[in-house]
Amino acid sequence: MNRVSLNPGVKMVKVPDDRAGQRLDNFLLGQLKGTPRSLIYKIIRDGQVRINGKRAKPDSRLEVEDEVRIPPIKIDQADPDRAPPKSMLERLAASVVFEDKALLVLNKPSGIATHGGSGVSFGVIEGLRALRPNEPLELVHRLDRDTSGVLVLAKKRSALLQLQALMRGDDEEEGPEKQYLALLVGKIPSGTMTVNAPLQKSVIRGGERVVRVDPAGKASASHFTLLERRGGHSFCKIRIETGRTHQIRVHAAHIGHPVAGDEKYGDKEANKKLAANYGLKRLFLHAASMQFALNDGQSPYTLNAPLAPELNAVLDRLADE
Repeated sequence: MNRVSLNPGVKMVKVPDDRAGQRLDNFLLGQLKGTPRSLIYKIIRDGQVRINGKRAKPDSRLEVEDEVRIPPIKIDQADPDRAPPKSMLERLAASVVFEDKALLVLNKPSGIATHGGSGVSFGVIEGLRALRPNEPLELVHRLDRDTSGVLVLAKKRSALLQLQALMRGDDEEEGPEKQYLALLVGKIPSGTMTVNAPLQKSVIRGGERVVRVDPAGKASASHFTLLERRGGHSFCKIRIETGRTHQIRVHAAHIGHPVAGDEKYGDKEANKKLAANYGLKRLFLHAASMQFALNDGQSPYTLNAPLAPELNAVLDRLADE
């Protein structure tokens, strides 16, 4: 139920039962349809949005009966005529690999952010909401902008809450099993190499966000299995037990074999050679599959996304060496 504030144009919205646990930014995107995520972040940051009279953060979780103060958004602020570019919408429409009544799954293209913000006007979620304005789509998880592969969105609130609980490890059931494909620089040993190295987010000079291996960080585990060697490098399958930011990229760099094409944590000289000689123009990291079950195990899902053609082409060129 909404009530009118003494400040004209301000809405005070009570959080209903089916929105309990939702992030504040996603709640606002539903309330202020068509508003860019960057503007949502701005009004939260400026303190114009309040939960029970207190300032909040974009990732604040809402509870039933919380009262959210929502300021008026001017038409020129929201700019409803501004829309994701047609080329991006076409790429997203063509990237759907699975859909049912509960979920929508993409083979996310490299170079498209999961959501807008931090200098990015539009991401996957903004694009899909433009393509499907009458569907209540919500991101279940995220992928780095330059990582391609399986990206899951919920079409039902019940599916979103179940998947978020699985990913947090709230239930006794096993969380989603995620597997990635990557080309690592250099030759890693045959078999499977397990990396247990805690990860900590930090900010370096200039405001750039990075992730480091740090004993004070969050527990993180990755399992690297060599599939084959190509041109002196290692094509691997990676299974992760946790889903930390930049986890695979930082763990790979930590063992001395960074992901090919990684401009943040990688080997600059190797990247230059791979680009010049083999046409690698992006991060060689792909979310290949995800497995989980909903509804107390009664609804199993195995989701797969084929390796992008440009990455297959790089492997073919390396095989000729």
